[in-house]
Amino acid sequence: MTDAIWSWTATRTAEAIRAREVSSREVTESVLARIDEVNPRVNAVVEVTGDEALAAADAADARLRSGEPLGVLHGLPVTTKINTDIAGHATTNSVPEFAGDVVDEDHPAIENLRSSGAVFVGRSNTPSFSIRWFTDNELHGRTLNPWDATRTPGGSSGGAAAAVASGMGFIAHGNDIGGSIRYPAASCGVVGLRPTPGRVPDWPTPRLGAPLLGTQQMQVQGPLARTVDDVALAFSAMAQWHPKDPFSVPVPLEGEPLEGPIRVGVVRSVGVVDLAPAVDAAITQAVESLTDAGYIVEEIDLDLFADAWRLWWQVVQGVEFAGLGKLIDQYGDDAIKKSADNQFAAMRRVVSGFELNDYVEGYTRRAALVRELQITLQQYPVLVLPISAEQTFEVDADVRDVDRMEELVKAQWPMMSIAALSVPALSVPVTVVNGLPINVQLVGRRFREDVLFDAGRSIEARASVPSPVDPR
Repeated sequence: MTDAIWSWTATRTAEAIRAREVSSREVTESVLARIDEVNPRVNAVVEVTGDEALAAADAADARLRSGEPLGVLHGLPVTTKINTDIAGHATTNSVPEFAGDVVDEDHPAIENLRSSGAVFVGRSNTPSFSIRWFTDNELHGRTLNPWDATRTPGGSSGGAAAAVASGMGFIAHGNDIGGSIRYPAASCGVVGLRPTPGRVPDWPTPRLGAPLLGTQQMQVQGPLARTVDDVALAFSAMAQWHPKDPFSVPVPLEGEPLEGPIRVGVVRSVGVVDLAPAVDAAITQAVESLTDAGYIVEEIDLDLFADAWRLWWQVVQGVEFAGLGKLIDQYGDDAIKKSADNQFAAMRRVVSGFELNDYVEGYTRRAALVRELQITLQQYPVLVLPISAEQTFEVDADVRDVDRMEELVKAQWPMMSIAALSVPALSVPVTVVNGLPINVQLVGRRFREDVLFDAGRSIEARASVPSPVDPR
């Protein structure tokens, strides 16, 4: 790869801007040129905001010259997700009906990015309604995986992951209620963080009304980037208390040091489905990296993740998202309609009970599972899990038939279970097999993302996943 500015890490670039080795305008021009070069081949950035970005870069350079206080992302190009409000732009959620939904107020997480000095260069693509693991829609088109166009870039932050992986921005904003940061990061070989709920402010603008209970409890906003340090940098900008989110929590970015050596629990399977050999081997490689770094690593059984996986499908998808089906029927494209049909049919094969009493009992059971996990995390402050039981899915696997969808639903047990339990998780690249990257998932205690970053750096130091990449 070239040593062009767009290929640098976010951390290196931010330091270079502060040291006046490069200007924010130079950095932004480099990223915009990269977008011009490769975005037509992957369609990750569906709204390029070049003029606004250059104006913001010039303002950042002026602020640096004046000696004003600088945010941690000062002058750094960032992409934001098309399903999240940014003032003056349409929050389309990749649905034609919403193409004119221009908003006049930033989402709280976007406000935090903006106040940190980020320069917004564009909006990244999502599936229609942001509910597939495949980023394709009638309004903005399909996003391709820069590693392999026959494989999904993931969803719903597929555009975000593909943009970062191919050099179109140093940091990408994403959101995750069932794997929408972690799975795209894994599909595109980058790092993605699902923070603890409450860490990064997440509340819609008033026009949308209050979110559903599952969204309040389980959805998070978070960053994707090419290194663990870059994600940690972005996290420090996003994880600022905000009054517009009633659940925003002002917690220090780092906690008290843990007494070492830190014990790590490895969970390969919970009885839902067998791991693909390549995924299993990647976990073994991650374990070896952690062992070499001084962690005490042990294989453990933790079947509560299987219960949490079923619980997510029951209370979130089965009950709360049922109303979304009406919107999909009214405004969705053919692919999202077929995917939703297959998903609900597959869900009913693995979960039963979608009435009010099941919903109430489900949330009661959730608290017991969270308690059990928290007790386990006292002994093992870091857990290693797969991202998915399969390598990156083939394009449109979810619309093939119900049988294939059931396989996907089972393969994604590590995604849904972690969201249901509201703990932080870090998706970290480990290796490349058959031309596709494979990540592992690090899970930890609430509000201890710093512990996950340390473990992630140990894996990253011994990994073999190049980034950024030219689209293939």
